[in-house]
Amino acid sequence: MLLVTGVSGALGSLVAERLADRDDVVLGTRAGLPGTRTLDFDAPETLPEAFAGVETLLLISAGYGEDDVVIARHEAAISAAEAAGVRHVVYTSLSGDGDHLTYALAHRWTERRLRRSTTLDWTILRNGLYAEFLTWIAAPDAEHRITGPLGEGRLAAVARADLADIAVSVATDPAAHRNRVYELVGERPLGGADLAAALGAEYAPGTLAQARAAIAASGAVPFQVPMLASTYSAIAHGFMDGTGVERSDLRALLGGREPLDALDVFVKAVREG
Repeated sequence: MLLVTGVSGALGSLVAERLADRDDVVLGTRAGLPGTRTLDFDAPETLPEAFAGVETLLLISAGYGEDDVVIARHEAAISAAEAAGVRHVVYTSLSGDGDHLTYALAHRWTERRLRRSTTLDWTILRNGLYAEFLTWIAAPDAEHRITGPLGEGRLAAVARADLADIAVSVATDPAAHRNRVYELVGERPLGGADLAAALGAEYAPGTLAQARAAIAASGAVPFQVPMLASTYSAIAHGFMDGTGVERSDLRALLGGREPLDALDVFVKAVREG
């Protein structure tokens, strides 16, 4: 049996849709919605029952939070998986070129924790940043200008749907991916000027200080301010364009098909959102 966590989130919901017709899959949510198992990483007492009978766990990273919170959630999940006799954990991590991001540490800790396990096989899907995420950091303002401080940098963004397809493919045939790490970054990195041109907008990047102040004023919780500021900085200074990974396994794990165009995904998300 395969258990999928985080199905109320953006990536998890897409995975759940793709697995809806399978009777060997169970879904886990914090709220315990109809048709799902109650699975709350902040309440470890819910985990033994949630993991009962599970052979493969698709562990979708447990949401944004301070490092100690996210690490505690992942430790609870992995320890419970070991105790329940789970055989294989597939974990959605962060791309290898993302180590300059403030939120990379919890991902790398989780990867190390899986490698240290004496009972679990594992597969690590190092996901690039979503193309849809660009709508958070590079959407045009009311004056039809993109002011996010991306500089001349580019982001090797990936369509969330492609990452969901890969997660399903790997999690439903985990033995073929035993103890493998896959880098899943986009093939065509996008810069601020590309995004603006596709929307008929102006690219007028501001400064990191301006962006940090705007994020803080937006009502973001405290940990999100450095998180987003570090994302801008890493992109602007050339660390997220895909050149920091040896290769991208995206196309291979999509069965050789063409990945969705990240620019098209961004434009559609902006116009629908």
